[in-house]
Amino acid sequence: MNIEDFKNGQVLVIDKPLNWTSFQVVNKIRWAIRKKFKIKKIKVGHAGTLDPLATGILIVCTGKQTKKIIEYQAEGKEYTGTITLGGTTPSFDLETEIDQSYPTEHITKQNLLETAASFVGKIQQKPPLYSALKKDGVRLYHLARKGEQVEINAREVEIFAFEITDIAMPVISFRIECSKGTYIRSIANDFGEKLNSGGHLSSLRRTKSGSFKIESASTLKSFLEQLGNETMS
Repeated sequence: MNIEDFKNGQVLVIDKPLNWTSFQVVNKIRWAIRKKFKIKKIKVGHAGTLDPLATGILIVCTGKQTKKIIEYQAEGKEYTGTITLGGTTPSFDLETEIDQSYPTEHITKQNLLETAASFVGKIQQKPPLYSALKKDGVRLYHLARKGEQVEINAREVEIFAFEITDIAMPVISFRIECSKGTYIRSIANDFGEKLNSGGHLSSLRRTKSGSFKIESASTLKSFLEQLGNETMS
């Protein structure tokens, strides 16, 4: 690809690496394109944030394709991952330490299947306090890290499928298809609560976004190598 290709617009399907923010991936790609073609500016943006502890599809748009970011964001998503039962965390995932522990001995396979099924359809969901949503212009995670208590309104999302793919108590593997704006971390927390226990998200991978599938994704490393930039630092 040449610089005109990037300016006219490319849709890059990147397999986001673990521990990278979506913002860092976009910045790295923008920097690599600018360096490769010795230009000062190029529009680059992503269509749907992935948490640092998640991997999988991150749609990155360049040039004129950035105008379609809202369209890509609006499409449904698919995720696979694991929920660890018996403990909750303030962030609903492994970003923070377990704050409360709960029993799991009473949970049966039937409980797990019935609880997963209860999420399918349109549901009211409260986003995690540790999220990039804004309250009075401030990111919620900034408020959370200061220890501030914030009232978060629930919002409607839709779960198209919630499949339990493996049970190795206390770790439950799953596959979820859902609408935009769904927080899988919140599902993990609510899942544990519905089981009269606790739960947190222990791994997450986005496997589909709209028509884009993980099989067609490139690693960030391979994209940088194609541009002649071999460093991930």
